[in-house]
Amino acid sequence: MARALEDIQKEVLALDFNGKNELLKSLISDLDIEADADVDVEKLWLQEAQTRYAELKSGRVKAIPIVQVLAAARSKLNK
Repeated sequence: MARALEDIQKEVLALDFNGKNELLKSLISDLDIEADADVDVEKLWLQEAQTRYAELKSGRVKAIPIVQVLAAARSKLNK
């Protein structure tokens, strides 16, 4: 894989200004799309955390102590 990257770098460096410019625009656009997807996931997790917090505060759900959760998990794994 490292060799392929070196080959790509050589090809990119051989491009003229316009070719490099177009390639750079394309790469930045691709990174922006990935960053947008990350932001969407972060927003969804924040919404989930807020929902869970509201459920806890309202008493709709009760927290389970970690010791109890781990004991139940270990019990299921040992079956």
